[in-house]
Amino acid sequence: MRIRDLFSKGTPVFSFEFFPPKTDEGEEKLMATVQRLKELEPSFVSVTKTGGKPAEKTIELTARLKHEVGVEAMAHMTCATAGRTEMHRIFDMIRDAAIENVLPLRGDPPADQPNFVRPPDGFGYANELVQFIRERGYTFCLAGAAYPEKHPQAPSLEVDLRNLKNKVDAGVDVLITQMFYRNADYFAFVERARALGIMVPIVAGIMPITNVGQIERIAKLSGAAIPTELQQDLDRTRNDEAGAREVGITYAIGQCRELLQRGAPGIHFYTLNQSPATSAILRALRRDYA
Repeated sequence: MRIRDLFSKGTPVFSFEFFPPKTDEGEEKLMATVQRLKELEPSFVSVTKTGGKPAEKTIELTARLKHEVGVEAMAHMTCATAGRTEMHRIFDMIRDAAIENVLPLRGDPPADQPNFVRPPDGFGYANELVQFIRERGYTFCLAGAAYPEKHPQAPSLEVDLRNLKNKVDAGVDVLITQMFYRNADYFAFVERARALGIMVPIVAGIMPITNVGQIERIAKLSGAAIPTELQQDLDRTRNDEAGAREVGITYAIGQCRELLQRGAPGIHFYTLNQSPATSAILRALRRDYA
């Protein structure tokens, strides 16, 4: 099933994001996590792609989730280090694996190559990769990444939004936001996007807090602000992992409820390959729609 078709049913679309583990043991643990989360009937799951892992691993894991576990799955695919010939090979592999959904991303250049130069036939931005996919006739449903608080490398909100519009115009069907903790940022972002003519579904990306230090590092890298009251609660549980997890779960439930009540078409959970917090949050949300 193409993910874009899920948004015509009138009910919230819930989804989970995972990343390919480094070892076979880690992958089997992930499969067990997915099996537990499958009980919550997610609409789809996605598998990330980073510069340090080959595209084949993302495709293999995405195919396993779709065909072995039986949940609809989307493959992330980056292009920062690849040219058009290589990306053509990769998308042929995705098509041949019967994967229908893809999240095209620019990705980051290699961290250990400060003077990295992209391939002569490479891509500068994600919208170029989206256009490449559409021009070559692939029929994937394409998702796109969006930043309610601005992409860290964008000079302004306005420039960032114009770049997003270019990506949608090139052929993106659905947008999924980066993690955020202030709902006002999401609603303001959606309003600006609609005013610019971006009319595709904009799914809210939520990362449940389970570890204070970890979430502070991730939030800093992604540019996501942590509200003062939430930060104060986290500071009080900095050395109490169970307490921090409870704070995170409670906050995320309230955050997601407001998002859905005010029109967010779905919630995409950044799980960090773990199930307990996401499971607790989604169970609470499911009761709202029972």
